[in-house]
Amino acid sequence: MEIKKDRLYSQSHEWVLFEDDTTATVGLSDYAQSELGDLVFVNLPQEGDPAVKGETIADVESVKAVSDVFSPVSGTVQAINEELLDTPEKINQAPYDAWLCRIKDVTGKDGLLTAEEYEAFVAGL
Repeated sequence: MEIKKDRLYSQSHEWVLFEDDTTATVGLSDYAQSELGDLVFVNLPQEGDPAVKGETIADVESVKAVSDVFSPVSGTVQAINEELLDTPEKINQAPYDAWLCRIKDVTGKDGLLTAEEYEAFVAGL
């Protein structure tokens, strides 16, 4: 399992990569995609939608089940990765390249885990 050191993580297994203090890219961690199994569908938010920390921002469907993706921060959806709508398996192939959305005007960074903290969290599951 890969955990990138340049990102922060939520306990619901989303990663966050801050481009600056107010803009963040969000995706699913390697742990999340491995637990979900082969992804076959992704439902993404719309640009301009509000992102509320801890609330559902997207969902992914695997051969096992449909799972919610929770926003690790609050803000406004600035962009979505439309490529995933046709090729959701890219999340399985490269979870740290297959981002879900970009969020602007970010708040609510508290509670995110460093890579080391996330690694310890996952080890305890």
